[in-house]
Amino acid sequence: MEFSSKLLEKAVNEMAQLPGIGKRTALRLVLHLLKQPAEQTHFLSQSLISMRDEIKFCKNCHNICDLEICEICNNHLRNHKIICIVEDVRDVMAIENTNQFKGIYHVLGGKISPIDGVGPSQLNIITLVEKIKSGHVEEIIFALSSTMEGDTTNFYIYKQLKDFNIKTSTIARGIAVGDELEYADEVTLGRSIIQRVPFENSMKNN
Repeated sequence: MEFSSKLLEKAVNEMAQLPGIGKRTALRLVLHLLKQPAEQTHFLSQSLISMRDEIKFCKNCHNICDLEICEICNNHLRNHKIICIVEDVRDVMAIENTNQFKGIYHVLGGKISPIDGVGPSQLNIITLVEKIKSGHVEEIIFALSSTMEGDTTNFYIYKQLKDFNIKTSTIARGIAVGDELEYADEVTLGRSIIQRVPFENSMKNN
């Protein structure tokens, strides 16, 4: 792809590094920005810089937030005795959109995947175990995607918690095997949370 401007080429190359965006799409987006008023591009740039420099991760659940503790963990109307374990912030958003879950979350930051070089020590598992040790948690809900990596992560965490007197459950298999939570429709996802089953039962079915 030939460019008449080095500035344009640099902008396109940077835009093309985003997931799912090739060079042609990047060029179209950059040219679109050039047609807009200058302040609109400045607002976009500033919002991205502010997000990158100022965004925080909740000290309690590792969700993305603006303050030290996220709004969900800070909400005294939520049931802090029930923790839903998810892979990342997109899953929190997906479950929150169902309006069916009133507990709190714990964001792992990924799944155990030896092929990708991701082990238990690289996930937020230690902080989860510390929460359980506090004795205030009554139930853990496993809400990772039903993939091999998700099931492996669920089982690893289950083994870490087996000595604690705590209920462990998993979302019902209304979510098809291999599906990611963020792509599930709200009704199906909401029902899968309400109709969750004991984690031991899910292992028998595998």
